[in-house]
Amino acid sequence: MTESNVKPSGIVEIPDENPEIQESESLIEAFLTEHGAVSLESEGEPQPWNEAPLPAGHKSGFVALIGRPNVGKSTLVNALVGHKVAIVSRKPQTTRTRVTGIVTEPDHQIIFIDTPGIHDRPPHKINEKMIDEAVAAIPDADVILFVVDVSSPPHDEDIHIARLLAAKAEKRPVFFVLNKMDQLPLEKAEARIESFWALLPGYADSMPTSALKGTNIERLHAHLLDHLPEGPRYYPHDQITDQTIYQIAAELIREAVLHFAHQEVPHASAVLVEDLQEQENGTTYISARIWVERESQKPIMIGKGGQQLKRIGSVARKELERFVGGTVYLDLWVKVKPKWRDHDARLRELGFK
Repeated sequence: MTESNVKPSGIVEIPDENPEIQESESLIEAFLTEHGAVSLESEGEPQPWNEAPLPAGHKSGFVALIGRPNVGKSTLVNALVGHKVAIVSRKPQTTRTRVTGIVTEPDHQIIFIDTPGIHDRPPHKINEKMIDEAVAAIPDADVILFVVDVSSPPHDEDIHIARLLAAKAEKRPVFFVLNKMDQLPLEKAEARIESFWALLPGYADSMPTSALKGTNIERLHAHLLDHLPEGPRYYPHDQITDQTIYQIAAELIREAVLHFAHQEVPHASAVLVEDLQEQENGTTYISARIWVERESQKPIMIGKGGQQLKRIGSVARKELERFVGGTVYLDLWVKVKPKWRDHDARLRELGFK
């Protein structure tokens, strides 16, 4: 029996039979009923979020961000959502799986799908699976954002992606998101932008942005609404991602690994959260394993006297505490998993299909 079910001994409830009070409540009840409000006696279970009435013309849809590695897709998703739902790093191929960011307003809901960067020479099985996830998002989307880095000319990978979109996007509108516009010299702007437009002449819209600085994010959001269909809400209004807490914790730890590790180690590493629970004192306990592929990478990840692992843990813990809104005890270990990037069972452990 819970505390709320127990009444202190010696207290007797006496019903209120004052006729003036009863008459007053009857008047209030009649007024509420007449004006279509919820009556005092109809209180009960709250209405499920997916059954709540929506305003006329409510729009909803899925927006996939497609592009080569390191063009700023994750930063753009975070800016559009207004919350950090995807990890970011200057190292390419930071995003390994689809990451969902959800924006809900009274008249619309947009589900943004951040995808791994598409590259045309995948060196490992994990890279193949990453590309498969990105390509699979194209026909599932209502609108596609083709994110390009205009600070440099079109790459072969941009050309490859444009051909994929031409073949798989069918009648779906494709926006050019001309990211890193703040890094493009003005005298090169017109010719550079036109060189990207030429990759996909049938594009529906184009928007210059700086995801890092938040430039034109609101305008991009508004333009997207013009191309989204009317539809229901797919998620509750207060949900900003469909990732589990285990997935988010693993990604925040991996973000710290990417920050401190160098050369081949970042791409040869993965994070698996094995335990996550809130303890009686309110602290969230998280136990995670950092995988590396070779024995020689393990001491690099740990560092002299364990200093590298402590730095990784310190940065990751601060991000995790921001996420859970409380104290985190982070227990990190480094484990050698030979050739995990090409091992189906290991990839399934990490959530790859």
